[in-house]
Amino acid sequence: MSVAGVHPGRPAAGRSGVGVLDRSVAVLGAVEAGARTFTDIVQTTGFTRSTTHRLIGALEAHGFLTRIGGVGYWLGPRLLRLASVAARDLPLRDLARPALERLAAVTGESAHLFVRSDDLRVCVDAVESANELRATVAPGAELPLTAGSAGKVLMAWASDADRLLPRAERVTERTPVGERLERQLQSARRRGWAESAGERQLGVGSVSAPVFDGFGNVVVAVSLSGPTQRLGPRPGRRYAPAVMLAAREIERALGVS
Repeated sequence: MSVAGVHPGRPAAGRSGVGVLDRSVAVLGAVEAGARTFTDIVQTTGFTRSTTHRLIGALEAHGFLTRIGGVGYWLGPRLLRLASVAARDLPLRDLARPALERLAAVTGESAHLFVRSDDLRVCVDAVESANELRATVAPGAELPLTAGSAGKVLMAWASDADRLLPRAERVTERTPVGERLERQLQSARRRGWAESAGERQLGVGSVSAPVFDGFGNVVVAVSLSGPTQRLGPRPGRRYAPAVMLAAREIERALGVS
């Protein structure tokens, strides 16, 4: 395997003029592209073993890489925090707002955007339903990552999902945990959306879909939510197409082809 600008057998050319930075980014790029072992990273970057060892150690110390026993190297939690801050600081809300408004108008239910922040998910924008009885999540609200359809979407494509799964706890009697949650994450990856009914809050259902960047990473989850008495016990059957359409609209607004 190779990373853009990085060829097996020789170090990457200095693209910024700061060699150690370029080499560090090359290591991160190798892991992003699927290099999991030390040998994989050496072969992908073309760096010497001693250089690779020093770079990996420094990136781990700063939280940009993490090593999971028996699995290998993954992008670290520091990058997740930076990504969540970037998602809030960039004009994501402005770009996504038209799609959220259309989703709420077409379905009659509330529409939300969620980003991951460590082991939580944060609502970054919301368009409330015009119905008197509606589901409400205020921008800035922090919710569990392991309960609800938006959390399942953010977990399903997360590099550290195996770490999060054992930490999942029941928020309501309907919250999936353990093998049941793992099966639902697999289903979300296969279908491209996730659903919930009473899993985070009894009486509230939701359907969510991932919004990807140009590298296949989940930037944000777009979600529709409402009372289960309207959405029913399997809301995905009715609302998944509209939610997925909104996700693709947001991707186009972000410039993702």
